[in-house]
Amino acid sequence: MLAASGLLAVLGPAADAQAASSSCPGRNIRTFTFSTGSVKLYRSGNYLCALTVPENPGARRQMMVSLQVRGFEPVVDKGRFAQHAGPVRAYVGHRTVWIKGSVGRGSYDSRGWKRF
Repeated sequence: MLAASGLLAVLGPAADAQAASSSCPGRNIRTFTFSTGSVKLYRSGNYLCALTVPENPGARRQMMVSLQVRGFEPVVDKGRFAQHAGPVRAYVGHRTVWIKGSVGRGSYDSRGWKRF
C-alpha cells in the first residue's frame, strides 16, 4: 500500500485521473465535458457507472455526480473531493437515465431522459 501511494505521488494528476477511471467497471461509452470538468459514463452489461472528474485535480472542492434510472431514485455522491465524485452505479437494463455532475460552479445536466 505504501509503495502504491508513493507511486501516485510521483506520477501526479495523470495517475489520479487513471485511478478515477478505473473505479468504474466496463468501458467508457461517453464523456460529457463542461467548463470545470467532465462526467464520465461507463457501461458493463446492464449497469451504468458515472464519475465526475475535475479539469484540474488536486485541490479539494465541491463536486457531485448523479445517475437516475427512470422510475427510481437518483444515486448521488456529493461533497468536497480532490480527485473525483463517485463512482455511482445503477442497473439500467433498457431504461433511460438522467445524468448530472458538477465541479465548483461548473456543471453538466443531461436535461432529460437519455438512453445509453
